[in-house]
Amino acid sequence: MDRSRRIIPALAVAAAAALVLAGCSSSSGGKKAEEGADGASAGKATTPRMTVALVTHQASGDTFWDIVRKGAEAAAAKDNIELLYSADPNAGNQATLVQNAIDRNVDGIAVTLAKPDALKSVIGKAEAAGIPVVGLNSGVSDWKDLGLLEFFGQDETVAGEALGKRLNEVGAKKAVCVIQEQGNIGLTQRCDGVKKTFSGTTDTLNVNGTDMPSVKSTITAKLKQDSSLDYVVTLGAPFALTAVQSVSEAGSKAKVATFDLNKELTGAIESGDIQFAVDQQPYLQGYLAVDSLWLYKNNGNYSGGGEQPVLTGPAFVDKSNVERIAEFAAKGTR
Repeated sequence: MDRSRRIIPALAVAAAAALVLAGCSSSSGGKKAEEGADGASAGKATTPRMTVALVTHQASGDTFWDIVRKGAEAAAAKDNIELLYSADPNAGNQATLVQNAIDRNVDGIAVTLAKPDALKSVIGKAEAAGIPVVGLNSGVSDWKDLGLLEFFGQDETVAGEALGKRLNEVGAKKAVCVIQEQGNIGLTQRCDGVKKTFSGTTDTLNVNGTDMPSVKSTITAKLKQDSSLDYVVTLGAPFALTAVQSVSEAGSKAKVATFDLNKELTGAIESGDIQFAVDQQPYLQGYLAVDSLWLYKNNGNYSGGGEQPVLTGPAFVDKSNVERIAEFAAKGTR
């Protein structure tokens, strides 16, 4: 693939996001998505139809990825793109899904890099086939080494460091960081970032994120075993809501903070069950990743000049701003 690059400011892509105000519901990004995307018709592309594959490491029941997908579908509707979405939390299976996209000779691939080593070979095959590949969500430390054109997401270490500082501000002394998928580099970086800046003690607790009853019982047992824990830090909205139940069952006084949002979590922040969340704007990640492939094909654009990632977070959501954010979360876009 031709790696020559024109240096285009990252804001060029971010500005394109303003053309779409809300997501859509079609799983293919085709005609139904175009009809269902509020405001998308005003900026709908007349360029030739493209096919883009979005391949993530979504696990069953993780609502975070519904928001990513909704953003991707909105971009697909605007850009006259057929969107092929597939996901598997198993890195080997995810690599197979990328290979399937290559075999279909798609016009572009957007992929998450939770376990980058497992995807290195197949990404190389895509590039050899002349298919542009961009990264999103996971892999901010690895996307350039793997030869991707662009990356959209947050620096998970920076996000973790920000949360650790917030724990200091609220006077926390001992926290447990709950990892729902062992081996996921982004989740590990979050907990490592918390440990780096938090002046208190941080334990790490691994749970099986695909089995929510097990998540609940494991966190409950940890809280019963260590009454000195005053904060539970989870790495996804569904796990934060489950942690609230664990705190209650354990009779613990620990508070809950988390990464990521959904509409149920904003309500928990409003009620005080959850203290705050770190938002990485997943809708924006899905939207920008798909839109960037349209811009690359039709205008030769590289967000960040192909040298710097486009950061979508971190941003804190707490009682001071949750009312405003909740309006968008209710639509499934935050």
